[in-house]
Amino acid sequence: MFKRIVIGFTFGLLLTAGAGLAEVVVTVRPPAAIVETRPVAPGAGYVWVKGYHRWDGHAYVWMPGTWVRPPRPGVHWVDHQWVHRGHGWVFVEGHWR
Repeated sequence: MFKRIVIGFTFGLLLTAGAGLAEVVVTVRPPAAIVETRPVAPGAGYVWVKGYHRWDGHAYVWMPGTWVRPPRPGVHWVDHQWVHRGHGWVFVEGHWR
């Protein structure tokens, strides 16, 4: 029983790690970011996360910006971005650093 749990856990870990390495290359250049009007923050301690264009498999779709609370003190938000690599564009998720 224990052996099956360990094997299952290891397999799940490998699948998760492999999914993080996959990149989708889009050959269409992303459009310029839309200039958004930032609404008033919902409260103290919120950070504005800018909107970005997401690729839906056929076209770019604008995802509007939003206010979020940092997961812990002392971190800052690194924006989502499209990076040119080889013959296309790769989306790099925004994250806390």
